[in-house]
Parts: sequence; C-alpha cells; structure tokens
Amino acid sequence: MESIDVDVLVIGSGAGGLTAAITASEQGGDVLVVEKSDMYGGTSATSGGGIWVPCNHLMKEHGQSDTPEAALTYMKACIGEAVSETRLKAYVEKAPEMLKYMEDKSDVKFVSTPYADYLTEKPGSKDGWRTLDPVPFSATKLGKEFLNMRPPHPQTIFGGFTITVNEAKKIITRSKGWQWIMARLMISYRLDIPMRLKSKRHRRLCLGNALVGRCLHSAFKRNIPIWRNSPMKSLVTNKGAVTGAIVTKDGEDIQVNTRKGVILAAGGFEHNSDMRSQYLPNPTDTDWSATPGHNTGDAHKAAEDAGAALTLMDAAWWGPSVRLPGHDRSRVLFAERALPGVYIVNEHGERFLNEAGSYDEVGRELQQFPLTSWVIFDRRAREKYGIGPLYPTAVHPDSKWNDAIKAVVKKADTIEELAGLMGVDAKGLQATVDKVAKYSESGIDEDFGSGSSEYDRYYGDPSITPNPCLAPLAKPPFYAFPVRPGDIGTKGGVDVNENAQALTPKGQPLAGLYATGNVASSVMGRTYPGAGSTIGPAMTFGYVAAKHAMRANA
Repeated sequence: MESIDVDVLVIGSGAGGLTAAITASEQGGDVLVVEKSDMYGGTSATSGGGIWVPCNHLMKEHGQSDTPEAALTYMKACIGEAVSETRLKAYVEKAPEMLKYMEDKSDVKFVSTPYADYLTEKPGSKDGWRTLDPVPFSATKLGKEFLNMRPPHPQTIFGGFTITVNEAKKIITRSKGWQWIMARLMISYRLDIPMRLKSKRHRRLCLGNALVGRCLHSAFKRNIPIWRNSPMKSLVTNKGAVTGAIVTKDGEDIQVNTRKGVILAAGGFEHNSDMRSQYLPNPTDTDWSATPGHNTGDAHKAAEDAGAALTLMDAAWWGPSVRLPGHDRSRVLFAERALPGVYIVNEHGERFLNEAGSYDEVGRELQQFPLTSWVIFDRRAREKYGIGPLYPTAVHPDSKWNDAIKAVVKKADTIEELAGLMGVDAKGLQATVDKVAKYSESGIDEDFGSGSSEYDRYYGDPSITPNPCLAPLAKPPFYAFPVRPGDIGTKGGVDVNENAQALTPKGQPLAGLYATGNVASSVMGRTYPGAGSTIGPAMTFGYVAAKHAMRANA
C-alpha cells in the first residue's frame, strides 16, 4: 500500500475542516484535506453560513457590547449540565479569538447582524449581534474550482441567485426596498452571460457558499491539497494513539501517516438509517433531513473503532421540514413560520406550539406527535409570502403547480373541506381558526405567546398590527402541507475536551485524534442558543484542534 506523511490530516472540507486546515498551515504545518464526496464544502456549503460568536469584535461597529460573563450565563442557562463548564468557557474564549484570527489571516469575512438569540427569555441573552453572516464572495476568484463546490440548498435560491440573510428578511417580510433588491439581483444574474453558458449558478456567492468559497480561496492560496472523492476508510493506531488514516483515492488505498494529528470534520450521521433508528427519537427518517446525502457517520464509527467514546447521540439540530417527491432532500421552514397567518396543527386540528419560535424548538415539539402535523394558511398569506415549497402567487400561481407540489399541498375552499383532505378533526380545526382570529385582533396569542419575543418578531411582517406574527385564516381558498420533525444535521458524536481532543470512555485524551463540527459531541448540548450555533463551534474547535495539534506535538 502506498503511504505518505503529513503533519495534519483533516477529514472533511466543510467550514470546520477548512478552518482547521488553514490554521494548521498558518502554524507551519504540512496539511492534507480529504473529502468523501465529489464536491467541496460539505453541509456548510448548503447552509446559511452564519456563526454564533459572543463577544465578537464586529458588534462594536454597531455600538454593541457583550461580556464573557453574560455569554457564559446564557449558554449555561440554555445547555444545563449536558456539557462541562470547561468546554463552555473554552467556546466563549476561543470563538471570538478564532473569528479575529480568520479575518486577519485569511479571506474569511463576516458582518455582525441584529439577529436575536433564540431563547431571549434566558438570562444573559442578547437581542442581536452575536450572530455573524459571511460577506458575499465572487466565485470568479475560485476559477474552475467553483463548479466543484457544493451548490446552495435549493430553498436558498431565488430564480437562480442566492441572497444574504438581510436581503432574505426584507424579501420575506416585504419590507421597504424588497422589490429593488429582487430586481437588482435578477438583472445582475441574467446579464452574466459567460456564466449562464456554463451553469445556472450565480457567481455572487452568499450564505454557506460565500463562507466555504472564502475558506477554499484561502486554502488554495496556501497550496493546501484537497482530495475530492477520497473517503476515509479507517483510522490507523499504534500503541493506543492515532497515527493516521487509510484513505481511498482513485480506487486505491493510501495510508496517510500524521506527525501531529488527525482532525475529524466529516459531518453527522443523519443519512444513516440504522444509526438514526439506534440513536435518535422515533419516528425518524433520512428523508426528513435537509442536508446532502453524504453524512452517514463514517467518521463516528472509525473514531469508535479507534477507542473514542461517543456522546449526545440522541441529539440533532432539529427543524420542521417538508419534502417534495423526487427532491433529494427536505427543506426546513426556517423563517416563514413567524409570518402572520401561518400556523401548525396536529391531527386534532389544534395548534400545539409557538410557530415563531426557533426551528430547533419547533422541530422538537413536532416529535411529541407521532402522526403527521400540518402547516395551514389562507389566500392572503399565499399571495403575499413564500411558504415552504411555494413562492408567492405572483411568481408561482396555483395553476403552475407541478406534480410534486400537487402531491404534497392540499387546497380547499372551506375549512371543513381542508380538514377532510388533511385527515384531521374538522371541529378542532375550525376552533383553531376561531381562536387565531381572536388573537390576531387583540395581538396576544393566549395559548403560546407567538410574537411576544424579539426573536419571534424578527421574521414577522411589520405591516401587520398589532402583532406581526398573527393574522386570521379568513380568505379562501385555504392551504395545508404536512410537516415533519426534520433536521439540518445530527449533533452527537465523538466526546471531546476543551482542546477538541477525542476522549476515551474513561475520559482520557486519545492521542493524535481531534474532532469538530457534527462528528463531535456538540458544545451546545441538546439545545440551539442562536443562529450559527452549528458552524460557529465547528470553526472554533477546528481552529483550537489545529493549534493544539501543532503545539502539543512540536
């Protein structure tokens, strides 16, 4: 078997893996990145690309401030005892350090946003500025490698182009200037004739594509090799330490020996049916996940075989999802749940949650009902907003529905008829309609408090008063589609310490092995404190792992 020697081997080319690679290279390391699939970027490339970083230096530009004490208080209030305080403190300390390091040493750039923490009722929370979004990036800088980067999730694409979170908020909520944003982006996309001759993809990269594009550009400038179509087969151990891995490249096995360490950044196990059935709450299904199909837990199993412990395996980054027939993944309802006149009901036709809450909270609530839950709305909401798989009627009229839409979305002229199509209790659904009409008039959701927090109102419609998250279901026809407890990745994995070192079942570091991202047990425990709680830790502990490996094994 052929063998090669490197300082650091990184498994996975998402934001966490690329951050680790860039950091190790910056520290003078000889680095190799291997990617299982044929495209760079992993789940990060299809994500929103945001990171949750308390005490970040960018919030000062907006006159905002934060303290480590407040951030730690908030994390402890959210996460409880599921994660050690040592790891929580490490995140609060190292996340802003990672951000500054990457902005100083690479092409990775962010902007701080007024996106509120998800659980603003918890002590230490902030009504914005801990979440940062990647600055848009030109794919031209990637050259021919651009088309080897994983495309955005289909639900983040509007007519071929992607948009930033701030642009999306204005478009979704129909805020002032949204039409100009759409027109400007549409024109710039269609006038890019050279790219239109090659691909439907837009060269203005936003969200996760912007983040991964910036990471890739930084890696390529450092001549860091990234092997695509090169899955890790197993880890190599010697005298209780991990000393490399067997990687399959071009159909041949290669032993990659490491002088400093192996950093696992290969994603979760959400597309492994057996692992989902074994670890996640039931019912569960790979079809409900919104991530690419390559996350099958290979690195989890390899780490366990090498002697690492796995923890938090019952946890995931939950979200209400809907999947159309023939589509390769589900779409998670991130924002539209907060729009007025959009509600979720169970088989009794009753609401059972605050629809405007965080998608993780809503996803977990859906697990309490083993039968199908439904998103319901009326003609007013249908005409004005994009909801699930439907764009507003001006660009996506009912007459243009394809077979996939028709197979999933129900439409009726009366609430009773809609209940029949959904298979839910008609009296219960009518009672819900009557309740939300009353709550919309008063502005107070007496059952679940929708619209009562800063986070709830972020994606509400400011033109609707007195509550931007509440409107009656009054104008026929009425619509519904089924919603499931989906996910944007699992979050259980290799037990790690504050240095991102893999731990044995006895809690001792497994020499030579590190883990970050969804292959590691999440520092966020079983909760989701704020937007960017997935990629923020992935990048932070990728940075921490690389620095520790280079320093500890000098």
